[in-house]
Amino acid sequence: MRWAKAHFFVGIGNSGPMSGSHVGQSCREVMREVVAIVAAKIEEVAQQVAQSEGLELVEVEVKGGGNARLVRIAIDKPEGVTHADCGVVSEKVGAILDAEDLVPGHYTLEVSSPGVERKLNKPKDYQRFQGQKAKLTLRDPVEGRRTWEGVLAGYTDGIIGLETEPGKTRQFPFDQVLKANLKFEW
Repeated sequence: MRWAKAHFFVGIGNSGPMSGSHVGQSCREVMREVVAIVAAKIEEVAQQVAQSEGLELVEVEVKGGGNARLVRIAIDKPEGVTHADCGVVSEKVGAILDAEDLVPGHYTLEVSSPGVERKLNKPKDYQRFQGQKAKLTLRDPVEGRRTWEGVLAGYTDGIIGLETEPGKTRQFPFDQVLKANLKFEW
């Protein structure tokens, strides 16, 4: 007796099961792709809402799955984010996500400020926070180190300046930064 092998396909946008784009991908890889697509749609909605409220969208994270999905949005503005800012963004983004059914299943929506040790994600972050302490983690080591701390000395043409000691500024290509954040002096 011969048994047929079962196949499961997940259709994503225009690259559904008939396109063959997912052949050979593991279920985990396909799910990561689905989460990335959902996160991009949420980010688009959050960006529109933040801009309409005069706020900067710092980051959108989507974590977990099923009934334990978490959508975390960080917003900012020069004078600092208020509880009311978070409430307005939460209400508006939540209403759009629900109306358009963008997040599969149940989810928890968190909207907050990025905190005192906020992530530095965009080139403009390095310009905005010039003169403040920061920590950079690089993809590849420089002088045998991947982690550098110092005072942000600006951003020009894809290069981040970091004063690592008084009078000594090192330069790091933006695309070599794995992660970066401000450092708060406690």
